[in-house]
This record gives sequence, C-alpha cells and structure tokens, in this order.
Amino acid sequence: MQEVNHKKAAVLGLQHLLAMYSGAVAVPLLIGTALRFNSTQMTYLVSIDIFMCGLATLLQLFGNKYFGIGLPVVLGCAIQAVAPLELIGQKFSINAMYGAIIVAGIFVFLIAGWFSKIKKLFPPVVTGTLITVIGLTLIPVAIQNIGGGSATAKSFGDGKDLIVGFLTIVIILAVEIFTKGFIRSIAVLIGLIGGSLVAAMLGMVSMNPVKEAAWFHLPQVFYFGMPEFEWSSCVTMIIIALVSMVESTGVFFAIGDLLKKDITEADLRKGYRAEGLAQIFGGIFNTFPYTTFSQNVGLLQLSGIKTKRPIFWAAGLLMGMGLLPKIGALVTIIPTPVLGGAMLVMFTMIAVQGIKVLAHVDFEDNRNVLIVALSIGLGLGVTVYPQIFQALPQTVQLFLSNGIVVASLCSTLLNLCLYGLKSHN
Repeated sequence: MQEVNHKKAAVLGLQHLLAMYSGAVAVPLLIGTALRFNSTQMTYLVSIDIFMCGLATLLQLFGNKYFGIGLPVVLGCAIQAVAPLELIGQKFSINAMYGAIIVAGIFVFLIAGWFSKIKKLFPPVVTGTLITVIGLTLIPVAIQNIGGGSATAKSFGDGKDLIVGFLTIVIILAVEIFTKGFIRSIAVLIGLIGGSLVAAMLGMVSMNPVKEAAWFHLPQVFYFGMPEFEWSSCVTMIIIALVSMVESTGVFFAIGDLLKKDITEADLRKGYRAEGLAQIFGGIFNTFPYTTFSQNVGLLQLSGIKTKRPIFWAAGLLMGMGLLPKIGALVTIIPTPVLGGAMLVMFTMIAVQGIKVLAHVDFEDNRNVLIVALSIGLGLGVTVYPQIFQALPQTVQLFLSNGIVVASLCSTLLNLCLYGLKSHN
C-alpha cells in the first residue's frame, strides 16, 4: 500500500474534504432554511456541523476493540434524514428533533453487535450489486449539479454551468492521462481548482460568504435548548438510522474490496458503534446524524492512495474549518457545476468498482443474473421515481424511497431465496 509524507497527505486530505463538503453542508442548509433559522443560528449550524463531520470521521479512523472500523472512510450528514428532521422540527420542536437523534444514536450503538451478523448475507453477488448501485444512484446528483443544482430552475443547463462542469471533467482526465505519481493522485483537487478559476473569470464566484462569516466560535452543548423525547419522532429517526446502517454496510464492503481486506463481523460492529456515537454527539451539540460517505470511495480508487493518513488530515481540516467559519466559508464558493463535474468522475468510479466485484461472479448460473438484474433495476427505478411508494405508510416510504436500501434488500432477499446461506460466487 502506497505511503505518503505529511505534506502530500495534507493535500490529499483537502481533496477528500472538497469531495464531501457540499454533501455535508447541504443538510444544515436545507434544515435550517425549512425551520426558518436566523443568520446567527444558521452560521452555528453549518460550521459546527462541519466540525462534527471531522470528529465523527476520527471516531471511525481510531479503530479500537470497542468502536471504529479503522478504514479510510469519511463521515458526513445523512441526507436521508433531511425530510424526517424537517417534519419533526415543524410538527413538534427543534428540541424534539435533537432528542430523537440522540435516541437513534443510542439504538445504533446497542444493536451494532446483532446487526453485524448480517455479513453472511453479503456474498460477492450481493456486495457487487450494492456497490454498483451506490455509484449509479449518485450519478444523477452529479449531472444535476453540472446543470446548476436545481433541475426545476429556469436556468438549469445554462451554457456557463455546462462549460465549467465539463471543463472540470476534462482537467481531471488530462491530469490522469498526462501526469504521474502524486500529481495524478490529486487530479480531482486540480480539477476543482481549475474549474473554479474559470468560473471566477465568468463571474460565477462570490466572496460574500467569506466576508460575512465570523472568525471563530466553539461548539456548545444543547445550543438550541435541552432535548425533548417524543416517541413517534424517536421511532422515525431509528428507522432512518437503520437505513443509514444498510447503506454504510455497502460502503464498508466497497472499501474492503478496494483494499483487498476481508470485512469481518467485528469490523462491522465497531463501524456501526462509531456511527452510533457520532449520532449521539450530533444530538448533544445540536447538529445531525452522521453516516459513512460513499462519494469518497471513488476518490480512493481514483487517487490510488488508500492509507488512512490523508483521512486524518481531512478530519483535522474539517474540525479546524468548523472552529474558523471564515476559513470554512472559502470552500462554499466553489460553484455547483464544478463540484458536479468532479462528482461525476468519482461516482462512476464507484460503479466500476462494483462491476469489478461482479466480474468474479458465476453468471453461467442464471440465478445470479436474476439477482443482479432485478436489484439494479429496482434500485435505479426507485432513485428516479421514489414517489412510486407515496400511497404506502410514511414509515414504509422512509425505507423504500432510498434506491440503495431497495437494492440491498432485493439482492439480499433474492440471494436467500435462491441460494439460502450457503457460500457461492
């Protein structure tokens, strides 16, 4: 495994940070806007959320016998939690929202041992399918960002957006093709910087977020008040936590395959516990649930650097930016189409990683063909049209509106029905 010095690790860590930053700040921005937070509350929410992303990542990196999977993973806000948290905050209160997050975190920590026993349900035909679907379901997000961010906006697909989005992809490809060694490993970072410079020349970059941000602040326990524990809110967030655990399982297996490492029950148990702890801290410091981000898997594959050192740097940078909002705001000026271009490259790499796993599956056996075909079909179908389940109860919708979860359930259940628990490819 390739080792890197501290300077190179810091640059690679910055690349990981930029890859996940937009997804991390999207959650506080969406929830804060829905709950009509003022500018002071929003500033706290965004910057401390970034700090907690770094802390949550460290909990996973420091693998010990109790928690932490010890793989090069980055944690960020669970995007699937946005709608339920908005609903809880509007129907009950902000404090009920954070009480539910704490309860769900405790639940994840307590069931981690039992949930880790699902490893036997994940032979290569299931893990390969799940990794492929993770990549494919993220691709529409990248395309939407290249077009400007909102597919319903009149300006969607504006010429300037397309130019900087696709130029970012061209820069990344050029670095990959014409350079070697460390420069090639930071192709995405170079693409983001190059795309942003061109966007600035086209008048697409505003420095206002940096000017308006504060210089320094600290996390505060129960910033919005003491948590309240409303039972239906707690149940809702437990369901969301289970969805995140299923999604994280796929990411753990994807990274394990990339590192040629067998993911054991003990690894899964410690990984889930770290996410549970991160979620508890999220509730205490009034941020959000945290889950292992899938977008950074593609970056590991693309950079070729698969050690933990750059991720430690990413975690440290996240925490520093959370304490220094003005520095953190610098990253927010990267235009959405530029991020979209980089995302497209990374997300497709995840899908290719899944296809490589599936290449070892015996497709002469038609049962494997059925498992992969139906699971990918349903996973992508639900991603495009999640409203297909709108007539079902809200709790059922929380599960079935996530294409990754649907693909996971479908592939696991089909594998059980067609093969049972016997080992196969």
